[in-house]
Amino acid sequence: MAGPLTGIKVLDLSRVMAGPWAGQLLADLGADVIKVERPGQGDETRTWGPPFLPGDEGRPDQNSGYYLSVNRGKRSVVADLNTADGQRTVRALASRSDILLENYKVDTLKRFGLDYESLRESCTRLIYCSITGFGQTGPRRAHAAYDFIIQAMGGLMSITGGADDQPGGGPQKVGIPIVDIMTGMYAAVAVLAALERRHRTGAGDHIDLAMFDVQAAFLANQAMNYLLTGKTPIRRGNRHPNIQPQNVFRCRDGYMALAVGNDAQFGKLCEVIGVPELADDARFRTNAGRVRNLPELEPLLAERFAREDALPWVTRLESAGVPAGRINSLGQVFADEQLVERAMLRELPHPRAGTVPNVVSPMRFANAPLEFPRAAPLLGEHTAAVLDELGRARDEGSA
Repeated sequence: MAGPLTGIKVLDLSRVMAGPWAGQLLADLGADVIKVERPGQGDETRTWGPPFLPGDEGRPDQNSGYYLSVNRGKRSVVADLNTADGQRTVRALASRSDILLENYKVDTLKRFGLDYESLRESCTRLIYCSITGFGQTGPRRAHAAYDFIIQAMGGLMSITGGADDQPGGGPQKVGIPIVDIMTGMYAAVAVLAALERRHRTGAGDHIDLAMFDVQAAFLANQAMNYLLTGKTPIRRGNRHPNIQPQNVFRCRDGYMALAVGNDAQFGKLCEVIGVPELADDARFRTNAGRVRNLPELEPLLAERFAREDALPWVTRLESAGVPAGRINSLGQVFADEQLVERAMLRELPHPRAGTVPNVVSPMRFANAPLEFPRAAPLLGEHTAAVLDELGRARDEGSA
């Protein structure tokens, strides 16, 4: 059975993370995603290692773990945009595509006649998504950006990490390129919304997506806390600013996370740890009281949790309906029986390695189950086949 986007063609001119993440999402959903890469070099992330596929390091078409994580299911075509032939190839691909993803610096593709304005007349149904650090307008439009810089400039690092007066305190980035990933998610949503609009109107669109805007958008409750009060949020480590108790607690053999979401759960927590009277304490009876009186509440909880190992606490809390979990390593994550049952880790076919492990899409469709036919492609692996599809002879070579 085909995925829900079977028949949709995507031209992926993007590199690094945000655009490729969007392209991978669309490929997972069944779209035919053609990734255009530079001859001899390819996507920059091919070199972002170690680790690499075994035996790949130093090859001109090497495959780093980073590259493999964001290009699953695509077809790779090499094309030099600095040449007339490469530009013709991309225009031909665009003419038969439903969606185009690109994350070049503002105005770069205009030099090649591959920007939205240059293509819109001949590709009236094309949905063209431009992903940049700061957008197509504004004083920073021409500035380059990476995820780390946007995490800093966009406020995320000001609310991530321990307080300045705590050991190890200070601004911290998130442990994954979260702005890139969220931008890719927004891009996928945007192009699918434009695709639905095209079904009604027959017209394509140009989507202007900025990482800086995305970072501001997903500040979520922290942004609203500031906008309602004018008070700048501070770094609280693992503590939630609005819901308590939520933190990481040291147990006898390690750590566990606790996330109490309402007053009923707090009552159950108090029963599990053997101090049911805390639930009736005027200071802690309501969530607002627990937030205000957290300095008095947390030491009481910490003292109890330190008496036993993490797993017995987690087991009892889960049984009582209180969300809790151990702090797992990645090895423990992928060995977890829940992920194993859900088949989230799979070995996908790869032309050089045989198979490559991949964490696949979490989306489950009852009537259009997703398939994962291949891992990320080799550089230019599909050039000849795609050129044949464009009606060009194989002996023309790569574009």
